[in-house]
Amino acid sequence: MSTRSHHWLSWWPMATMVLLLFILKQGNSQLNTTNTTGNMVIRSFCDRVDAMSPSDFFRNLNTTFATLRRQLSTDGVRFARAQNLGQADSVYGTAQCRQYLSTGQCIDCIDVGVSTLARCTTGNGAYAILDDCFLRYQNYGDYYNDPTIIEDVGRTAVGVCSDQSSSEPTTFNKFMEAFLSDIRIATPRTSDFYVSSTRKSPIGNATTLYAIAQCVENTTRIVCQNCLNRAYNNLYGCLPHTEGKAIDLGCFMRYSETPFFKENQTTNIIPFLKEGSSRKVGLPVAVSVCIGVFLLILVISIWYTLRKRSKSNGEGEHFTNILIDYLVSDYRCYKDIQLATSNFSEECRIGRGGFGEVYKAIIEEKHVVAVKKLLVRDGRARIEFDNEVKMMSSVRHRNLVRVLGWSSEGPQLLLVMEYMPKGSLDKYLWGEKKGSLNWKQRCDIIFGIARGLAHLHHEFHVKIIHRDIKSANILLDDDFQPKIADFGLARFQLDDQSHVSTKFAGTLGYTAPEYATHGHLSEKVDTYSFGIVILEIISGRRCNDVNSQRPGMYYLLEDAWNLYENNMHLKLSDETLDLEDCEAEGVKKIIEIGLTCTQLRVGLRPTMSEVVLLLSNGRSLVRRKMAGKSTLTFGVED
Repeated sequence: MSTRSHHWLSWWPMATMVLLLFILKQGNSQLNTTNTTGNMVIRSFCDRVDAMSPSDFFRNLNTTFATLRRQLSTDGVRFARAQNLGQADSVYGTAQCRQYLSTGQCIDCIDVGVSTLARCTTGNGAYAILDDCFLRYQNYGDYYNDPTIIEDVGRTAVGVCSDQSSSEPTTFNKFMEAFLSDIRIATPRTSDFYVSSTRKSPIGNATTLYAIAQCVENTTRIVCQNCLNRAYNNLYGCLPHTEGKAIDLGCFMRYSETPFFKENQTTNIIPFLKEGSSRKVGLPVAVSVCIGVFLLILVISIWYTLRKRSKSNGEGEHFTNILIDYLVSDYRCYKDIQLATSNFSEECRIGRGGFGEVYKAIIEEKHVVAVKKLLVRDGRARIEFDNEVKMMSSVRHRNLVRVLGWSSEGPQLLLVMEYMPKGSLDKYLWGEKKGSLNWKQRCDIIFGIARGLAHLHHEFHVKIIHRDIKSANILLDDDFQPKIADFGLARFQLDDQSHVSTKFAGTLGYTAPEYATHGHLSEKVDTYSFGIVILEIISGRRCNDVNSQRPGMYYLLEDAWNLYENNMHLKLSDETLDLEDCEAEGVKKIIEIGLTCTQLRVGLRPTMSEVVLLLSNGRSLVRRKMAGKSTLTFGVED
């Protein structure tokens, strides 16, 4: 079957759904007079990872869409979740409308979202954000089941601003800063994480200004607050423009001089601006006191249990450990981990790296985890360990290895992490599994690494620079999806320097020249290393191996540039790859993306968010001559 016919077969179920929604909309048009001004698509995204069985996936997707639509057709329901787990291609979907919409308006907006996503013909995930609603589907349940996972598809939260500016920018900015700040404070304290409010502008004829904020309803107050803090910062960049929208996967915030909801649809936010308030402000104070006493007793009980356990194990110190999933996790202190790894025996060791040794551990004969014993000799590193690891444990992304726990009070510093059954990427490129990865798997691995790095650089609340991106630090799960390991560990290698220059912590061959020679550290150091890993994935060669098959005896990067200069870069591809004609062009484009990431001039390297866009949106690279040498720069295909 040809590629073109395959795309048609995978597309037609979505087209059928769109046609069905169109018919339903036409049939209801005589009953509902709806306002469609809020149905403008602000951002949409199609995942480039293909479904395993497009026909099964889109059949499940249509069922999921129908369930979401049915839920939102109920009066008062503005947030819906649905899942269809049939066959191998599961679908998890969420949809949300702004609270100021009528039921008919909500359905109309969702229908526009479904129509927009009809262009996502092969990928197993997508989302659309409109002025008045939001729609998302994926084939994995992480974001669906875990409210702490929000921005995990490699797209940075942004602000969208109008072209018109206020006539009195200074006064307008000061007024809007206070207004939007109140909105972001009040929203997480409401029961449905939604606020709409109006205020009279102090400028001119006292124009009414409108603002809303909304978080997904199945999240937590803390996650909602963090999301709206990002939204507020993005909207701050819009001022003094008279309209702005903040786009995020977990929340939405908007202000405008133009009415987009009725003035009788506002929320009284005054009660929520007081610390500790909620919609149930009338509940007796005694209830809050009882809850507080209960929590205090629980915390004391946990502390006492851990202290007792550490003493019973013969240790005089109390072990500081993570309290995530306290009722589930059984590994709490150094002695527990020592027992689970058979005293860190050779039989349990599964890896060794620059930061220490890794062991496989089985907790209570059911929980399989990986334990990293860190080789940190600097006393100051121990002081910083707990704070750094708490930060690392809060980073959750499907392309980052999750930190589950730690111990810092025993002879060594120990990290407990999720276990990755397939091991590291390098053994599939030139180790015992060489040649077992096909092109699609390699392409998915490249894209997953890019998304993980984009999250560390641009989407987490602090910027994390890995500093040691290499194939050995990319681990694979059962489905060969990549997860970046050891992120944040380079931060434990403390240095006397206190500013942008730092001592080298990385692996030669992967490290950017400005960092290896001068200690100049930026996120573009990870971009460079990522480019080297791309070339390794495509070629199946180590970056520091000399090519003996072609004249010149070049290392991988130099070999890739020379082949590119002669428009022969497809020859870089692994000889074990059986490429089809339709895949060859994709290989060339990704080689070019890798070369772009490795340019000597830091400013010419893309950010990892830009790399994700290049990999996602079908962009290509074009050559241009600069200072007598060929350089790569960004271009968009027509």
